Amino acid sequence: MIGKLKGTIDEIAEDHCIIDVHGVGYVAYCSTRTLANLPGAGEAAVLLIETYVREDMIRLYGFGSALEREWFRLLQNNVQGVGAKVALAVLSTLSPSELANAIALRDIAMVARAPGVGKKVAERIVTELKSKAPAYAGEASGTIGLKQELGEGVAPAPIADAVSALVNLGYSRDVAATAIAGAIKAAGEGADSAKLIRLGLKELAR
Repeated sequence: MIGKLKGTIDEIAEDHCIIDVHGVGYVAYCSTRTLANLPGAGEAAVLLIETYVREDMIRLYGFGSALEREWFRLLQNNVQGVGAKVALAVLSTLSPSELANAIALRDIAMVARAPGVGKKVAERIVTELKSKAPAYAGEASGTIGLKQELGEGVAPAPIADAVSALVNLGYSRDVAATAIAGAIKAAGEGADSAKLIRLGLKELAR
């Protein structure tokens, strides 16, 4: 099994790239996010690889980070109806931390933005992976607990009210929750909603 490729970029196409390793060109299918972050043709690159072997083909999937590869595995192994194509579509639309946030907040509409992912599949992703999101949140790990409380409707009233107020001002639920998480750190656990809103707006203004 191939776990990593280190070579030079030969070609970048719409859904894959060719990476030259000592004169052998390997085709790796990647999310559009990974493809966009690759260097230009002729430049050095490293891709983490997931190898799929079937009777009729061998296919390589490439990832820019271990976290992205883990989400690729999680989506397929834990959610009915999600194969490699849908998993890549989700990871093309949402970064690992954005996906973890969407799952924690039960933001089905956010997940459903991915091409080929309808509301039912998005709902299954959110439901089946809610317990796994904290472990794979990456840079979002600091706020994932609060977002899960909001998604499950069990967050304390001042916090829920503060997030709702920022959402009503036009911020996304994810951005609002992150700002209020920062406000809680500054104000302490017992702050009322008015104080959290004020500090949350300061966080957003940074």
